[in-house]
Amino acid sequence: MANANVSSVLQLLFLLIILSGNAVDSTSIVKYLPGFEGPLPFELETGYVGVGVGEEEQVQLFYYFIKSERNPEKDPLLLWLSGGPGCSSISGLLYENGPVTVKFEVYNGTLPSLIATTYSWTKISSIIYLDQPVGTGFSYSRTHLASKPSDSGEVKLVHEFLQKWLNKHQEFLSNPFYAGGDSYSGMTK
Repeated sequence: MANANVSSVLQLLFLLIILSGNAVDSTSIVKYLPGFEGPLPFELETGYVGVGVGEEEQVQLFYYFIKSERNPEKDPLLLWLSGGPGCSSISGLLYENGPVTVKFEVYNGTLPSLIATTYSWTKISSIIYLDQPVGTGFSYSRTHLASKPSDSGEVKLVHEFLQKWLNKHQEFLSNPFYAGGDSYSGMTK
């Protein structure tokens, strides 16, 4: 239960950072995180990409992007999908393969501490952590019709997300690409 509380607190903090003056379909470079001492030792970009249902882009998919700490111009690009369905990709970032994690200590109701990891996959690859399906993490729909995910529908939305993201980040078009994830994400990869 403590991990669930910590995740909820961290998600709220990330959302506040992201929404502080930023419109949907924009990106933000995050240099500091609450609970982490000093500036981040890696480049973190967050944002939304609108997808689905014609030009109206009724689905807004949220992502965390961490540029490779080694050689982002040549290192692989990994799209990380979390399982669930309905588990935010922040779980992969904080508990599986990201460059920061929650410091394990007795939860006392205050802001949890974040610490750098030595095992991060971002040491050798750039990673897009994607909150999907819609309704997961910070991803949302502007209409209730788009709020009913299906595996095949999610594959189409993830594909559209990736195309639009790469269009905005063309410097990664020639990098080797991989998709990975955990649990149920294997159903939609």
